Amino acid sequence: MQQPRRLENVDYDAFGEEVFALRDEIHAKLGKEDLAHLWRMIWLNRMFTFIGYATAWIPNPISIYCLSQGVFGRWLITHHVSHGGYDAVPNVPERFKSKVFGRGHRRWRDWFDWIIPEAWHHEHNILHHCHTSEVKDPDLVEDLSEFLRSSGLPKPLKYVIIFLAGITWKFSYYAPNTLRTMDHNGVEPTTSLWRAVWCNGLDLRVSRVRRLWLSCYFPYATVTFILIPLAFLPFGKWVVLSVLINRVLAEFLTNFHSFLVIAPNHAGEDLYRFDYRYKGRGEFAVNQVISSCNYHCGSPIGDYLQIWLNYQIEHHIFPRLPMIRYRECQPVVKEICERHGVPYVQEPVWKRFWRMVQIMVGDTSMQWLCEAEIQQMVPPAVATCPSASEDAGTHGKAA
Repeated sequence: MQQPRRLENVDYDAFGEEVFALRDEIHAKLGKEDLAHLWRMIWLNRMFTFIGYATAWIPNPISIYCLSQGVFGRWLITHHVSHGGYDAVPNVPERFKSKVFGRGHRRWRDWFDWIIPEAWHHEHNILHHCHTSEVKDPDLVEDLSEFLRSSGLPKPLKYVIIFLAGITWKFSYYAPNTLRTMDHNGVEPTTSLWRAVWCNGLDLRVSRVRRLWLSCYFPYATVTFILIPLAFLPFGKWVVLSVLINRVLAEFLTNFHSFLVIAPNHAGEDLYRFDYRYKGRGEFAVNQVISSCNYHCGSPIGDYLQIWLNYQIEHHIFPRLPMIRYRECQPVVKEICERHGVPYVQEPVWKRFWRMVQIMVGDTSMQWLCEAEIQQMVPPAVATCPSASEDAGTHGKAA
């Protein structure tokens, strides 16, 4: 069955010219307000963390939520800074430039989490953004959940597995997956859950797995769940235990919060995936739009809680913008899409989450735009694509 490579009645080149003219217009306006907003977000995260630990003397939901939000807020800063969103802001300090933030020893200060920042940069900024919803996309939900989609497990058990994946996904998925994709420069889908868990996180014969434990699991768990609670020992053993309980529960909550916001951005039966590499910035722009979805936009609280990924469409066209600029360009991009007949998907985050769950359990599937016959498509596990360095260069020109 032959599928079209492009959407009908869409002038890809004209669409690209308009959206990138908008990008240039916004870049020309970058200034001190962008840096001031970044600092407000940093201090807001610090406030949540402070309140979380200040109220942690007994197990309670206020401490759990604040600690969770503080952790998730640091991912917010990392995401936009590591993309180069502030590289072009006048007088930006070096620490907020993408080639400095979180790199080397600055990992411990800028983004100390389960994930190695350099590995996440390669997996997310290069592979995911350069190959969004292509077979080489390391975050393609439909392929990553193939073991669940093709299993004969009862539907309720599938939902339980998705929930468990959600509350653990930074250390069960993201930490090992970022290291794996840096090793293999791509994805290796598997229909075996046990094989994925064993090969990516438990088989200590593999050097990558040993690095995962020594560079990700051991340092983060030691500092977060041992050293920090022990710092409260002067207040008594009960307070130490309470801090530990609050922090462990906060870890589960921040994992699910990030899973809720991040994972559905490119999953749903109304979004597209591709078996080919885009050619030219017009096709790049259209493909980013039709493989991404937005949530509700425009609310300062909503934007913060969704770490500005509610502007996922605009972020994928313009990944190197400061976060507040997405609120400015979103209605313009939406109007351009509507005028050019490019599908622009926007729904509440909970509705998008349910659409993702339907993909993961196999109830629905994503749409395809294809260069080849469906029957002759190259399986993702053996697909060949340009090198990561080539991706970075091409993407820089396109986006």
